[in-house]
Amino acid sequence: MKQETNFKYDKDNLFAEFNVAKDKDIKMSKKKSQDDKENDVFKNRVQFFKDHIELKRSNPAIYEMVDINFDNLLLAYQSANPRDWFYMKVFGMTYAQKMSKENLEEKASKEADAKKSKEAFESIH
Repeated sequence: MKQETNFKYDKDNLFAEFNVAKDKDIKMSKKKSQDDKENDVFKNRVQFFKDHIELKRSNPAIYEMVDINFDNLLLAYQSANPRDWFYMKVFGMTYAQKMSKENLEEKASKEADAKKSKEAFESIH
């Protein structure tokens, strides 16, 4: 006999569970910086997605309040570099490429602002 439950996942439950898995992965990392640690080990996050894929198949009602594609997230976290996987999907470039582009755009913007300020100063004097 199947036991009925009133429990339903919401985004807060899932984020909390995901953060537990992420913290476990961070603790497993031997890297130095926090950013490097967060993007080094993914074992617990991969298992988190696998567990939710199975649970969603066996008990879809508890996911009625969320629309999350655990299969795609699993693909991302099983890739060589999950952060690059997400950046490629959203921006069509790796994280490093996106950061480089933003730095160049920021530099160009600062140079343009400096040129305008100089021109404005020279026009007053």
